[in-house]
Amino acid sequence: MSPNFSTLDTAQIAQLQQWQGRSEQMEDTITAAPLRGLSALLDRDDPRQDVGSEVPPLWHWLYFLPQAPQHQLGVDGHPQRGGFLPPVPLPRRMWAGGKFSWEVDNPLRAGDVAHKHSRIVSVQHKSGRTGDLVFVEVEHIIHNEKGPCLREIHEIVYRATAQAGAPAPPPTSAPPHALWQRTYVPDPVGLFRYSALTFNGHRIHYDRSYVTQEEGYPGLVVHGPLIATLLIDLLRRQQPQNRLTAFEFRAVRPTFDLHPFCLNGQPNANDRVADLWASDHEGCLTMSGQAKWA
Repeated sequence: MSPNFSTLDTAQIAQLQQWQGRSEQMEDTITAAPLRGLSALLDRDDPRQDVGSEVPPLWHWLYFLPQAPQHQLGVDGHPQRGGFLPPVPLPRRMWAGGKFSWEVDNPLRAGDVAHKHSRIVSVQHKSGRTGDLVFVEVEHIIHNEKGPCLREIHEIVYRATAQAGAPAPPPTSAPPHALWQRTYVPDPVGLFRYSALTFNGHRIHYDRSYVTQEEGYPGLVVHGPLIATLLIDLLRRQQPQNRLTAFEFRAVRPTFDLHPFCLNGQPNANDRVADLWASDHEGCLTMSGQAKWA
């Protein structure tokens, strides 16, 4: 096993931690067209969404999208480092996980003029087997005119590019049994459509030459938020009458467009809780989560 090592010095880490406590406000009009787009992408047979339609859990990611001018994008397709998020000098940026709670009596709806307050909760540095890791935790609270609709804790991880010949982290086996299961076949068109719906320019999701040659991945990376959305979609298909109150997930292992993957759910009816997870074609755990409903 390689020893832990770090390329970020104490001064750099201290500078990044100065971003803790920074906040920003955004306003957006919740339009219906993105809801119809995501419904089509997920192959759902939903009634046509229009003004007044409720925004399903996690579909708020279709709104409050960063719209950096083209000249402000970095080589990876993300907005250049700095601004609200700290300028972490590590090339790989991934969605590590999230926690959510919803106000069931005040759902976000199409037609709302909504506001999002975002605050950087923490910036943490860790040194692992493959080098530096920087975790940035951001809190988002979304309001409509009636008050809060949902709270989200978003965890981002920055890491160094994998070195040639470096050992891959050992996989974790997924639970062997699930009451609910669905196979999902990722493809470049679906990944592009999700990137378009979320105005996500990150090239790892649609530029195969970039993701394989520059970032060293074997294929296009399936968006972490898309997998989380698919897990909640699995729950919604099985429990359409229940209203979600809380959900948390953690990305365990990247998923690529090279093979189908499996969405899994195991409910605990007594506690109104379900464990949700995604597993790859080899049975390895790629995302784990838990949902609660009213």
